[in-house]
This record gives sequence, structure tokens and C-alpha cells, in this order.
Amino acid sequence: MKFIEFKNVSKHYSGQSVLRDFSLEIDMGERIVILGPSGCGKTTVLRLLAGFIAPDSGQIIIGAQRVAAEGKIIIEPRARNLGMVFQDLALWPHLTVKGNLAFGLKAKGVPEKDRDQRIVEILRHMQMEAFIDSRPAELSGGQQQRVALARALILQPDVLLMDEPLSSLDLELNIILRKEILKLQQSIGFVLLYVTHDREEAFEIGSRIVVMKAGKIVQNASVEDIKDYYRKLSLNY
Repeated sequence: MKFIEFKNVSKHYSGQSVLRDFSLEIDMGERIVILGPSGCGKTTVLRLLAGFIAPDSGQIIIGAQRVAAEGKIIIEPRARNLGMVFQDLALWPHLTVKGNLAFGLKAKGVPEKDRDQRIVEILRHMQMEAFIDSRPAELSGGQQQRVALARALILQPDVLLMDEPLSSLDLELNIILRKEILKLQQSIGFVLLYVTHDREEAFEIGSRIVVMKAGKIVQNASVEDIKDYYRKLSLNY
């Protein structure tokens, strides 16, 4: 069932085209990986969907609601029920793990008893119960990544946006967290829109891969079809 639509979306910065006539449909429960080099427009797609910026032309639809169109943000970011994990994680350094997780729940008016229950549940899911009173500086990179994921998921989003979230981790931890992200998505069922420049990461996480170049989609297909695409590319060089 179709849940997200980008319809002929374009975006410019300082007169320079970043996205050109971008169209994409995403079904409920899909894992979409946007794959491409720096500057191809993939992070702009996430920012548009999150509502941080408006498209210059075209429209964006989430769950049959038009959320942005033709230079206007129609539905504000906080009303879109999206979670986002950034590359820099953006954890509050002065708050404990519990404080970081409670922040968004407080903003949504969730009662304290319910907040505490949801925090305990998500930390158990992430195998991080023992670190509930720790601050980010006391955690390893992988533990911080788990907290950032927990903070996004505790708000029970329909869609989770992930922008190069594992790029700063060593390969061993990167592979471990790929598997954890997959497990979480499959058990909870949110739409995952994941941005990376790493092919192997894309092949493992995506159920469908969108390859971008210079602000346009050049391939939109299953993992196996994209693997074949890259095999043929390498044979031509």
C-alpha cells in the first residue's frame, strides 16, 4: 500500500539545482535505501520529507496527506510522525540516556508513568537497560548509536529517516548495527528511508535501492537488480 509520494519535486540552492523532477513512491513497511555520492541530492530528499525545507516545485504526500508543495510547507515537521537519525547523532550531552529519550515524549505530552514504561521497553529492545543513567560521553560509539535509534523509535514514528548513520563507525560495529536496524524494522514495521554512499551497506539494508546522480534517480529497483547494474558497469570499464 502506497504511503509516501514525491511528485516531480525540484529543489535549488543559490540558483543551483540539487533535485530535478524527483518522483518516488514508497509503500508501507518498505526499506528504501538512497545510494549515491556526496552532493547527489540524497540528504535533500530526507530534509524535504522531514519538513525542514520546502520543495521549489512538485509536491510531497505522506499517508494521503499533502505535506508540502510548490515552495510551501503545509504540514509542519512535528506533525508528520517521522523519526530521524543524523550522522552526528545530535544527542544532548548534558542529559542522561533516560533524559535524551524522555525529551521528545515530554514535548508530546506523554504522562510521566507512560514515559518511564516506554523508556524501559525501548532500552530493553536495544539491550541498553544498564546505561539508563549514563551520559553520552560515557558511552561507546555503538552505544551512542543505539541511544539515537531508541530516541527516534520511542516516538513510534510511521517513518524512520537515517542519514549516513553508520559512516563514522569501524567496519565490525557497522556490520553489527546494520543487522540490528534490520531486526528493528522487521519487528516494528515502520517505513525505513536510509541514505548512504556505501554499496554493501545499501545491499544489506534495502528491500529496494534508489541510485541517485546529480539530483536525479538513475536506477530504482530491487537489490538483485542493482547488483546486476553495478556488475555490468564494472564490466564496461
